[in-house]
Amino acid sequence: MDLEFDQQAEQFRAEVRKFFAEEYPRDLLARAGSGAALTKNDLQRAERALASKGWLCINWPEEAGGPGWDVTRKYIFDQEMQHAGAISPVPMGVIYVGPVIWAFGTEEQKARWLPGIKESTTFWAQGYSEPEAGSDLASLQCRAERDGDDYVVNGTKIWTTLAQHADWIFALVRTSKEERKQQGITFLCAPMDSPGITVHPIITIDGRHRLNRVTFDNVRVPVENRIGEEGEGWKYANFLLGNERTSYAHVAAKRMGMASIEALASSNEQLKDDAAFWDRFNELSIRLDSLDMTMLRVLSSLVDGESPGRESSVLKIMATEIAQNISELRMQVYGYEGLAVLDSDAPNPKAAKAMADYFGGRAQSIYGGANEIQKNIIARRVLGL
Repeated sequence: MDLEFDQQAEQFRAEVRKFFAEEYPRDLLARAGSGAALTKNDLQRAERALASKGWLCINWPEEAGGPGWDVTRKYIFDQEMQHAGAISPVPMGVIYVGPVIWAFGTEEQKARWLPGIKESTTFWAQGYSEPEAGSDLASLQCRAERDGDDYVVNGTKIWTTLAQHADWIFALVRTSKEERKQQGITFLCAPMDSPGITVHPIITIDGRHRLNRVTFDNVRVPVENRIGEEGEGWKYANFLLGNERTSYAHVAAKRMGMASIEALASSNEQLKDDAAFWDRFNELSIRLDSLDMTMLRVLSSLVDGESPGRESSVLKIMATEIAQNISELRMQVYGYEGLAVLDSDAPNPKAAKAMADYFGGRAQSIYGGANEIQKNIIARRVLGL
């Protein structure tokens, strides 16, 4: 693998770096760096800054409104966005449902929904997990029954990220009982202000409100809001999950985290000569290099607009475990100072943010398909066991 970038790629890097240094909203960089809870306005302003350059939907095909970048430019852009400390686009619209609509939606659906995603005027939520169907998503029971030109939806979705901000939700619902539980699942899109949809906040251990429980009580969803064919939702879900699981890598941000840990630990009297700490640090650095190489291999093998396949499970495991290990190592550096996350007047805001990241990161190896499930996928579909 040739890791040297040509002159054109480096010119592109300079263009991206200049944008984040001179045009991207400075107050958003400050809020993101402080660890402050981001509002819907913050998230949409960040996305619109990218959209103004045509840089929001970077993984979409050019004919769908993407910038037409090759894998090198996508990789460089992701690196520079993370180095700048910019706010990553909310994935539900840009990374998840947008490509599904483009690949499987009707022309009317594309015209209705894609512009709002590209311009960040429409906010989406993902209705996948249920109280009894998390990692085993195919066991979902949220039901939709056909009634003329509508589906009537009843059931519950849980761990629904940022649903409190959403204008629309895309959801997997069961429209029939079949021999295989992956069959009879349908992909529906519904306005969040539909009568019968209720959002119930879930406050997580880090004190933040990002997650929700969403209930559907006789919600009428027009048939025209169905993506693809009835009963074929599992196919579209797997297309989406491939994109979701490769979106976790964030290698540049992880490298910045490791550089910060190295600097802090080198000036820490207890850690600077702690051989066990540095052994762990170096082992984690090697694993991060491995994630970087694996990500590049997967991205370079994709055709424009194609969803990653089974390899995404490998990336998902590597990325989430490394992220958690980095947060653990950072907490080892900060020690008891991190407990001040519970204090609004924390004497060390960086330590408080590190503790909040540690708490929040516990979920990374669960959402998007638990790592244990990903290992089963690798065993069966990759290794043929």
